[in-house]
Amino acid sequence: MAARAKLKMASPEPKSLVPFTRESLEVMEQHSAKKPSEEDKEDLKPNCDLEVGKELPFVYGNLPQAMVSEPLEDVDPYYTNKRTFIVLNKKRTIFRFSATWCTLSPFNSIRRATIKILVHPFFRLFILVSVLTDCIFMSMTDCPKWGPAFQNTLLGIYTFEILVKLIARGIWAGPFYFFGDSWNWLDFSVTLFEHISRYSPLNFISVFRIVRNLRILKIIPLNQGMKSFVAILIHCLKKLTVVNILTVFFLSVFSLIGMGLFMGNLKHKCLRWPQENETDMLNNRTGNPYYIRETENFYYLEGERYALLCGNRSDASQCPEGYVCVKAGVNPDDGYTNFDSFGWALLALFRLMTQDYPEALYHQILYASGKVYMIFFVVISFWFAFYMASLFLGLLAISYEEEKQTAAEKATVDQEFQKSLPELQEEKITAETKTIQLEMKKRSSPSMITSLDALDDATVSHKEVSELKKSRQRCPFCWYRFAKTFLIWDCSPCWLKLKEFVYRIIMDPFTDLFLTICIILNINFLALEHYPMSLETSNILSIGNMVFIGIFTTEMIFKIIAMHPYGYFQVGWNIYDSLIVFHGLAELYLTNFHGLAILRSFRVLRIFRLGRYWPTFKILMLTLCNSVVALKDLVLLLFTFMFFSAVVGLNLYGSNYKQYVCNINEDCQLPHWHMCDFFHSFLNVFRILCGEWIETLWDCFKVAGQFSCIPFYMMVILIGKLLILYLFLALIISFSSYKPATTDEENDEAKNLQRAMARIKKGINYVLSKILCKKQNVLKETMDNISDVYVKENISDHTLSELSNTQDFLKDKEKSSGTEKNTMTENESRSLIPSPSVSETVPIASEESDIENPDNKEIQSKSGDGSSKEKVKQSSSSECSTVDIVLSEEEMVYEREKPKHLRNVYERRSSSAQIGRGPKKGKIWQNIRKTCCKIVENSCFKCFTGLVTLLSTGALAFEDIYIDQRKTIKILLEYADMIFTYIFILEMLLKWMAYGFKAYFTNGWYKLDFMVVIVFCLSLIGKSREELKPLVSIKFLRALRVLSQFEKMKVVVSALIKTTLPTLSVFLVCLMIWLAFGIIGVHLFAGKFYECIDPTSGERFPLSEVMNRSQCETLVFNESMPWENAKLNFDNVGISFLSLLQVATFNGWITIMNSAVDSTDVDMQPHFENNIYMYCYFIDFIIIGLLLPLSMLIGAIVANFHKHKVKQGGSNIFITVKQKKQYRALKKLMYEDSQKPVPLPENKFQRFIFDLVTSRVFNIIIMTLICFQAITIMIQSDEQSPKIDTALFWINSVYVGLYTGECVLKLIVFHCNYFTSGWNIFDFMVVVFSITGLFLPLMVGYYLVSPSLVQLILLSRIIHILHPEKGLKLFHNLLLPLMLSLPALLNISLLIFLIMFIYAIFGMYNFAYVKKEAGIDDMSNFETFGSSMLCLFRVTIFAGWDGMLNAIFNSKWSDCDPDKINPGTQVRGDCGNPFLGIIYFVSYILLTRLIIVNMYIVVVMEFLNIASKKKAKTLSEEDFRKFFQVWKRFDPDRTQYIDSSKLSDFAAALDPPLFMAKPNKGQLVSMDLPMAVGDRIHCLDVLLALTKRVLGKDLSMEKVLSEMESGFTLANTFKITYEPITTTLKRKQEVVSATIIQRAYKSYRLRQNDKNTSDTHMIDGDREVQAIKEDSYIDKAEGVSIIQSPI
Repeated sequence: MAARAKLKMASPEPKSLVPFTRESLEVMEQHSAKKPSEEDKEDLKPNCDLEVGKELPFVYGNLPQAMVSEPLEDVDPYYTNKRTFIVLNKKRTIFRFSATWCTLSPFNSIRRATIKILVHPFFRLFILVSVLTDCIFMSMTDCPKWGPAFQNTLLGIYTFEILVKLIARGIWAGPFYFFGDSWNWLDFSVTLFEHISRYSPLNFISVFRIVRNLRILKIIPLNQGMKSFVAILIHCLKKLTVVNILTVFFLSVFSLIGMGLFMGNLKHKCLRWPQENETDMLNNRTGNPYYIRETENFYYLEGERYALLCGNRSDASQCPEGYVCVKAGVNPDDGYTNFDSFGWALLALFRLMTQDYPEALYHQILYASGKVYMIFFVVISFWFAFYMASLFLGLLAISYEEEKQTAAEKATVDQEFQKSLPELQEEKITAETKTIQLEMKKRSSPSMITSLDALDDATVSHKEVSELKKSRQRCPFCWYRFAKTFLIWDCSPCWLKLKEFVYRIIMDPFTDLFLTICIILNINFLALEHYPMSLETSNILSIGNMVFIGIFTTEMIFKIIAMHPYGYFQVGWNIYDSLIVFHGLAELYLTNFHGLAILRSFRVLRIFRLGRYWPTFKILMLTLCNSVVALKDLVLLLFTFMFFSAVVGLNLYGSNYKQYVCNINEDCQLPHWHMCDFFHSFLNVFRILCGEWIETLWDCFKVAGQFSCIPFYMMVILIGKLLILYLFLALIISFSSYKPATTDEENDEAKNLQRAMARIKKGINYVLSKILCKKQNVLKETMDNISDVYVKENISDHTLSELSNTQDFLKDKEKSSGTEKNTMTENESRSLIPSPSVSETVPIASEESDIENPDNKEIQSKSGDGSSKEKVKQSSSSECSTVDIVLSEEEMVYEREKPKHLRNVYERRSSSAQIGRGPKKGKIWQNIRKTCCKIVENSCFKCFTGLVTLLSTGALAFEDIYIDQRKTIKILLEYADMIFTYIFILEMLLKWMAYGFKAYFTNGWYKLDFMVVIVFCLSLIGKSREELKPLVSIKFLRALRVLSQFEKMKVVVSALIKTTLPTLSVFLVCLMIWLAFGIIGVHLFAGKFYECIDPTSGERFPLSEVMNRSQCETLVFNESMPWENAKLNFDNVGISFLSLLQVATFNGWITIMNSAVDSTDVDMQPHFENNIYMYCYFIDFIIIGLLLPLSMLIGAIVANFHKHKVKQGGSNIFITVKQKKQYRALKKLMYEDSQKPVPLPENKFQRFIFDLVTSRVFNIIIMTLICFQAITIMIQSDEQSPKIDTALFWINSVYVGLYTGECVLKLIVFHCNYFTSGWNIFDFMVVVFSITGLFLPLMVGYYLVSPSLVQLILLSRIIHILHPEKGLKLFHNLLLPLMLSLPALLNISLLIFLIMFIYAIFGMYNFAYVKKEAGIDDMSNFETFGSSMLCLFRVTIFAGWDGMLNAIFNSKWSDCDPDKINPGTQVRGDCGNPFLGIIYFVSYILLTRLIIVNMYIVVVMEFLNIASKKKAKTLSEEDFRKFFQVWKRFDPDRTQYIDSSKLSDFAAALDPPLFMAKPNKGQLVSMDLPMAVGDRIHCLDVLLALTKRVLGKDLSMEKVLSEMESGFTLANTFKITYEPITTTLKRKQEVVSATIIQRAYKSYRLRQNDKNTSDTHMIDGDREVQAIKEDSYIDKAEGVSIIQSPI
């Protein structure tokens, strides 16, 4: 409707373009003098198609040359009274100006000239070129000599631009004035400051260079798309304000907790305790006061820069013998990592939230404080970071969806607009032709009129057709003539026959299949390149390359012959193929030239040829292209911000890095990451946006100071992350519309592949049928001969009718077998003993829910009335078999086609056999299966198996490296393994007998159980024999049984399969992109990561000492340290994939990039930044190989998630049926009032305290106290004076006293009702523990009880800010999606924990004895279950998994000792297994990332769900619940009525969508609400009226209202019946009528008086009128009393 309204405003009879004159200005002033009505104000809105910066629609006609750059009347009706005019340039771009206020007249020649300059397209282009040139100069560190003069010229250009804008727009801050645009403010400020700094005698150079950088942002207003995106992001920031406040709140709280837990702990180090003989020496060296400062006496681990941290807890790091743990020295990381004050703690927590280098802080805290504080890191690094990221993603997704909807509305308007354009243009053309014909007829003679008519029609139609063709042509007409002459070859009949022959060959399906195979082989050949590579392999690969080039060249030539050059190059894929062919041919001739070997890297383009035959690839690439085109302005905005940040960083810190380089490097050489030049500064900004910022921030601290660096880094992180998140979300949402390609959407090549495969299958089947034809004929003959014998056999011994499955057959089959059933029932009636078909059969238990077996109802109990829908073949198995063998459809037909006498023989024999054997074996077996079924379906049995499963899984955690030292536990575990194995075997046998083999092995979960039983058996066998001992290591698979035992796990696994399996094709596309980058990496860096390292220092030899491998091998001490390769390199495609994975996870990527940048050539010593532009390879990979594939994958997962969610009726697919009920209950709990009504005390004193305690002022006072208490913790620091400690003790005592007083007051008032609220119980516990914590240290000492304990206990009350009633409602709204998605998150978390458990056990079995170095140390290792879980948590959050993998890579003699004796065990060696380690970490990363992505999707979709419900005109239970919560405040006595005077306040107090803003009395009166006695209104009437207002008037509306009324009466049986005496509308009409009557009567009395009556008579008349009013009021009161008396 809105779109149509907009279209009507523009399309039909639009306002024509009229020059703006003085008369126009006078008319505007006359219009503006009139006050428009409220309806006009609401109806008139600015037309989005006529906004500033947009092109004028063609509906307004052609733009005459005289009106270009001239003032015109505003065509938008909204601006009719705004005193504005528009100006159009040659491109029809709209510029709007103001006609009055602080500016020259629109008719002034100077202003007109400046307007013409301003609107000219060249002026904007000239300014843009100037800004871009200025940007280039800003990025230069060394300007040329003519640089200052050129900068003065640019300053003059900017000054001229400002003067032009000032004169053209006027000096004012309103709309369409110069200062009405914030970008103009920026330009004016920068230019003014630049003038001041240039010509002022004071030294402003440093400040000037920084402020001048703001000129870069001038690019944004010069691009309309970037400007609109900035407005969108500012709108997003407004929405994110509450999230930012909540983030700062949580960060502050966690920082205060960190201060209370870890303050001063990171200074604890291991100090060498002097022995008796060296005490004097040390004292003489240092003196007692300065002994602690001797850093050389600290204990350092090998290769570590900082001293070993230690703690006094048992689970903290312990000092080696001869050292003691003391608090000494500075904090780690040069003192920048600590919790000694609030600022440093906040920085540490922000670092943990952004997950930048968390493994270092993680180790430092665990070493100094103990492993128990792992919980702190789990909460911060995982849950808090996850929740904050979900909040930002959710709100950004909501804002993006809103922008998408507005854009869609505009698009619909434009489409309708464009549809109307041809009609209007046709009308104009016909009108013009008619006028031309009339003029020609007037001028010509009558005899020529007819000929002119025909000629005009012909010329007009010919012109229209030619113009249409020209508009469709993309190239000049001469090119088409050239193409038709030279590029379409159809000259000779022989050539045409050749062309037809070649066409048949090249378009044959087998040709496409052959080309596809060639492309795949070529990809394999590209991936086979490696280093070192033998000469034979190199020759084979080069020959293969030439062969493939020849094949592709032949394909191109054949297609050109078959399709003509013109037709060939009309297809985009053909152009791509030809480029690949030309590149291959050029490479053959140019490879030998020096410097052109990089052409080999372009071979990877052949990989993407596969997209021609792959519809998924084509769809994804089209989606990607469309998304990039739509988001190009956002990408430009992100690049502009990065450029701006790099230039600012260069000007701020570039000189500092050069001056103070010795502070960050001992050799006084610049590191890889600095800001001395633009390229390095840009790389630093890129690294910050990738999430690695803390290490560069420490370097910045050392060279520039803390207060200078933190604002810059926070600006880059916050704004840059916002831009990246918005871009990432936009890509995900665009890819979420992905659907797998259907057969209709596939191109000809893909269909040809299917045809070729179909032909191959058909040929194979034909050959097989020919081979097997004779055998089939022999089989048919034997079957015919055996059929008679088969009928005569006694087959009743093998009956299984009572155990058959109830699979449904077609109804016609049931009808055809009706005669059979009748004969059977007759025989059964003759029998004395009931047959198995009549007797009670085994109630086969139904299978558990399983995604793999949807027909889970096929195993069910049967009644004995012979109503089985399926017949069972009775001669195929023994009676005791558990296999349910079903007759095939052919056998059913064969049975029906048997002669009648044969069926009678069959029935007699079977019935006699049933009489003889049915009651014995069949009945016993039936009862056995019944019993087994009852056992396995029993809830106690399920609980028992679940408990045993948990026990067997938990027992794995005890088998660590210390198990051989714990003999008792080892023996118990061995016996437990046997018991568990026997129990699970017994369970499997019971299920086999209960369900049968078919039902058991068609259920995926039972298959998993069967596999686990085999694992149990193999592990027991492995223990019995020494040579089979490796089988014991597969015991970790026992934990998989947990998946099949718990419904929550099943639901999550099945949901993950649903959302991820359909994305397999998308994953393959992403893998193909990675393969391309891997091959390029092999071409660029293979064999170049080798280096010669000094074994004493562990550093690389400088190039002056060692230049190549031969020089390295000639060194004397090189026997133990050969020419060494980096552990992560690009020597082959496999290891390059692993290197790219580390780059993608930003773990170890800095080391890989540094090696790539320093690389020189094969067998050459690396040199510092020798190949610096190799950084571009990794930047391209992060953008193209990480951002885009990740958005593709997540978008596909989101699409599948949404599809399955819709299938389940909108419910979450990660929760069980029981949890769905819990979800609804949780939803009610989040919305309903948790505070139960407390009876008012009768005592006046208690009533006074009640009013005090329940007042809002008291709540504000308590909140203020809580905030002040938090501030008192913030001002603390480590090693503060004793006076401050004493003052803080008394302050805490005061807080404890105040909180105790609050608790006592509430207990006096509420009595036992105080403990009915969870919040009150929490406050009571805080008071009790705080009093205990206050006095306990005085009794037992501060060493056992920390003085910060009381502060942390009191700080816990800060959670009241999140109270849904007393706290901020905005916080409650942000917590709502998380709480509603909590059941699904808990289920997913259980699965993550199970995966961590399984991988932890696997790590204990395989990596427990790995040498401790790099990422494996005393805290993080695989020796015990706890340490393994710590390692896996690090991998889960991408915190240093590269270090652990490097330690596992130690498999050579030079890196580890394979014969090392490990005390307490029989295992020898400390070497790792690289292959196993790669599989271990890569599989774990992929699994956990997949699950965590689904966690994000759950929360973000919950956000979108809540937002969509708020926008939709629907009412939910929450809205009604909120309505009654507000009603309680206006009706505290619960009478169900409120006074009509309160109705306006009540409607204004409601939440949307029932909310009615004031003034609302007129709307409430128009609702015509029934009113009872005393002008009271019932709550149901108000609710129904407001519901009707929201939902509108529909036929279904009456049903909704009736259901609401019936539901209210059922819920409130005590509803007070009443008789409405009037309604609000009638009452208003009565008041208005009474007023009209009074005024009429008064005027009548005044007219009766004489004009010359005295003033006294007038006074008497007024008194009479007043008496009449009083009489009328008395009459009304009497009427009311009469109505009330009968009631």
